[in-house]
Amino acid sequence: MDLASFLIQCLNAVQYGLLLFLVAAGLTLIFGIMGVINLAHGSFYMMGAYLAYGLAPWVNAQLGGGFFTVLAIGLVIAVLIGLLLEWAFFSFLYEREHLQQVLMTYGLILVFEELRSLLIGDDVYSVPAPAFLAGSIALTEVLSYPVYRLFISGVCLAAVLGLAWVFTRTRLGMQIRAGSVNREMVAALGVDIRLLYRLVFAAGVALAALAGMVAAPVTTAFPGMGQQILIISFVVVVIGGIGSVKGALVAALLIGFVDTFGKVLLPQAAGVLVYVLMAAVLLIKPQGLFGSSMGGAGK
Repeated sequence: MDLASFLIQCLNAVQYGLLLFLVAAGLTLIFGIMGVINLAHGSFYMMGAYLAYGLAPWVNAQLGGGFFTVLAIGLVIAVLIGLLLEWAFFSFLYEREHLQQVLMTYGLILVFEELRSLLIGDDVYSVPAPAFLAGSIALTEVLSYPVYRLFISGVCLAAVLGLAWVFTRTRLGMQIRAGSVNREMVAALGVDIRLLYRLVFAAGVALAALAGMVAAPVTTAFPGMGQQILIISFVVVVIGGIGSVKGALVAALLIGFVDTFGKVLLPQAAGVLVYVLMAAVLLIKPQGLFGSSMGGAGK
């Protein structure tokens, strides 16, 4: 592998890892803070991809186009859906056993899949990248790298920095971190813990939907895409440590490099390398890289 090819694979690994983090961050927030095992989280990623597919023609016709307009409208819809789902379903799961949470959220997977099939169909839909991001950057005379993949990395990196700012610089972030450790004490101090949970859940839905929207031009929108991303997102959460956003970021980047270079160097074993990595981490640190017995987002 020459230097240019190595650089391309590194860029692919970072892009994939950051995209995984965007999905897994919402998953680890919802579980680490609210204590809810949300099997339906992958459906929010799928929802984002189909929103990108469905909104683009309407935005072009009614608003004169604009990829960022599609992202903005999609995020607003995702937040509203997140608030509705938390109020209608997830608010009843906080004090329930994990088995009941699993059954409820698995049922939501079936509902989302059936709604997708009824409203859009079971075909695979391509989502065009915006024209101004459709080019490539030449690395050598024969190798180039798509600008849109750099854009995906940029969007995900901006989300990482935004999350870091919220957790470390804002009162809301302080409340979220405190609530992940001792929710009863936070409630006793006058914080509306239900409202906090609702905001966290909506943010988790929005992050997953954003990942689906920006990834759609690369992956297309297809049935079952939510289940694919859900499995690997749980691996990210387990490796990083349940409830740790920093751990999710490190784990996502590790998985990005292992998966990308595994497909290049060991294609026959690429499908299991990520799970071998998870097993190795858990043998050394059963709580994950940045996990603890208490857990907690933002650790």
